Amino acid sequence: MDSPRTLVGPDGRALTVGDGRTRLMGILNVTPDSFFDGGRYDDLARAVEQGQALVAAGADVLDVGGESTRPGHARVPAEEQIRRVVPVVRALADAVSVPLSVDTTLAPVARAALDAGASWVNDTTAFRQDPELARACGERGCPVVLMHRFDPARREGDTPPPGRALVRAVTESLRERVAFAEACGVARARIVLDPGVGFGTLSADNLAMHAFVDELRALGLPLLFGTSRKSFLGHVTGKEVGDRLFATAASQAGLALAGVEILRVHDVGEMRDVVAVADAIRAAGRTP
Repeated sequence: MDSPRTLVGPDGRALTVGDGRTRLMGILNVTPDSFFDGGRYDDLARAVEQGQALVAAGADVLDVGGESTRPGHARVPAEEQIRRVVPVVRALADAVSVPLSVDTTLAPVARAALDAGASWVNDTTAFRQDPELARACGERGCPVVLMHRFDPARREGDTPPPGRALVRAVTESLRERVAFAEACGVARARIVLDPGVGFGTLSADNLAMHAFVDELRALGLPLLFGTSRKSFLGHVTGKEVGDRLFATAASQAGLALAGVEILRVHDVGEMRDVVAVADAIRAAGRTP
């Protein structure tokens, strides 16, 4: 992305990206089964308290999800997602000033959350599961995160092998989803792209996405990576999910140095320090 861009939601809440400061999307899962924080915030009061804590720690946007996307997760009907998400979004819309994102693949959930005060939609299928979601986002004029995923999941020996060609293939798939979104009325200026670390990928694929961010830059849109505490970090370090804070920090520092605009994280306070230093190093590199 060549210049800063301000993402403005239908409620007027704005987030500027590409200005040299890495933004953090705080994760707030109101689910019983998410891989790291499942069951911690499925009570309204605890969820609102955690959302406020994430903002106080430095979150620039909050992502509220009512369906786990961990490997092997069970699908959650729209009605149940709405029951989980909408009260939290409504309460946080009054309690914090940052944009709220709803993490969903379904149009009815997105509409209900936007009505309750959400600003963004984060779709981990890039409008493949529910094409009506694209039309809903176009109508509402909300920023959207389009994420790539491999379905079926990749296996050892699949082509292309992990590396630049793999990231180039992800980029081309995202290019097609951007075109679809635009055809449904989503303004290009409101699109953020996520390559889908951990979604049907091999561990080496996830490392390649870190190494070849420049391929994703071909689309000229802001990037979002979600690597927080994920299994590829355990593959590298041998650590279980609860002990992957430092591994996450290494991933986040590398991505911030590569200029990735938004990082989706559980541990906002710690990662705020990580990206602050990475951003300072990157800025120093632009000094003659």
